[in-house]
Amino acid sequence: MDRLQAMQVYCRIIELGGFGKAADALSLPRASVSLAIQQLESHLGMQLLQRTTRRVRATLEGQRYYQRCQQLLADLDDLESEVAARDGGPRGVLRVDLPAAFGCRWVVPHLADFYARYPNMQLDLGFNDRHVHLQREGVDCALRAGTVGDPGLVARPVARVPQLTCASPGYLARHGTPQRWEALQHGHLMVNFPASNGQYFPLVFERGAKPVQVSLPGVISVDNADAYVGAAVAGFGLVQLPRYHVEQALEAGSLVPVLPALPVPHWPIAVVYPPHRHHSPRLRVFIDWVLQRVAIEAGQGAALLPC
Repeated sequence: MDRLQAMQVYCRIIELGGFGKAADALSLPRASVSLAIQQLESHLGMQLLQRTTRRVRATLEGQRYYQRCQQLLADLDDLESEVAARDGGPRGVLRVDLPAAFGCRWVVPHLADFYARYPNMQLDLGFNDRHVHLQREGVDCALRAGTVGDPGLVARPVARVPQLTCASPGYLARHGTPQRWEALQHGHLMVNFPASNGQYFPLVFERGAKPVQVSLPGVISVDNADAYVGAAVAGFGLVQLPRYHVEQALEAGSLVPVLPALPVPHWPIAVVYPPHRHHSPRLRVFIDWVLQRVAIEAGQGAALLPC
């Protein structure tokens, strides 16, 4: 039995929730995956997995073994990457998940600079406006907007993004232009955007020491930043979002600011990653590069502020 490969197989089964998914992720036959687990359980003299017709999950002993395997495999990967970094810098694949609009605006245009510095690295980028499960989906780190609520992840602040409240002229012609936040409670709508807790993000305004949160009814819900802007332009309600994402709509007049004298809290961006990835050379250079890009953009007067 190749114990290292068996540990890798076991971790992927736990993270992906099934033998078939692990086999696909590792490009192995399913029979090889099943055999590796049988041999591993026999070697350890314990049952690691509980199998039902619907799901596979770790036993109590299996969960403890998974946590140690996860750390050992991460340490081995980091060691190999660190040794390789002495000859040409970090190498290998780093899987990163990004908010779609933020990634397209602030990361993708500057990737040539990243590869010029680290030619032996490969970035596998995903663009999502939902929060992916890093370990289950095989992601090394993610840039996340808003408050990071997962205590199982390390969060490092990266940037703050100015926001504003806006709506279409057609919407305001039908519902009126509010002069105070209290007026929003009388006949106004918002475009709903789901948060990670299953609720919708409220409108938030800075007013004194404690921000004011306003939740309004809506007739449409979207889970994509471009669709969020599109729904506002179509007149479905008020939205709050980064200024950079609506610059063209503001210039075209298809969206206009609402309650401009009432500031909106900045939108925080953080990079999150599992604790066991803390020493990864690939992760360190990527985070440092993102922080440098934020500083450069802020110095050029862009709508991006360093933390």
